[in-house]
Amino acid sequence: MQRARVIADFQFGRGAGKGLFPDDCDFIFSRTGRVRQITWNGSRLATLRASDGRLTLGMAGAIRLHHALPPPAYRVSIVPEVAEFILKGKNAFCKHVVAADPTIRSGDEVLVVTRDDELLATGAAVLSGEEMLVFNYGVAVKVRQGRSAHDAGKYQPQEDEADDEAAGDAGGAV
Repeated sequence: MQRARVIADFQFGRGAGKGLFPDDCDFIFSRTGRVRQITWNGSRLATLRASDGRLTLGMAGAIRLHHALPPPAYRVSIVPEVAEFILKGKNAFCKHVVAADPTIRSGDEVLVVTRDDELLATGAAVLSGEEMLVFNYGVAVKVRQGRSAHDAGKYQPQEDEADDEAAGDAGGAV
């Protein structure tokens, strides 16, 4: 538990680990004994990527992180016209971004929200927060999971969330 919280604090800022991982969450381990997934009440909070030791968020984890971090931390706000598409898991494009945390770096896990801070999806930033606002074309956030798929219970993990033992053995996983 302590290790998962330290990783979350490092990745998302002080206090994120405590907000993201409750005391009674469960851990799923790989065959080599490394932490792979962290679940709570049957929902995936996060997966620890073997390739770089960082967390990818499940929608349940994004919801918990959304409550734990004050705005604008790790948030990308989009125009209301595309909110229904983002809810379904479609990517967020730069031309639809109205605000983004300036501390976001390319590759960071982010929360895609409306202007009113309603959580729509979670995914990986393709650009930095500042670049998302400057560019008029291209993908800003590669959405991993939209909230409507989570609410309907129809989520299927992406490739980087699988138990990739080869990647973990090849390069410095935590």
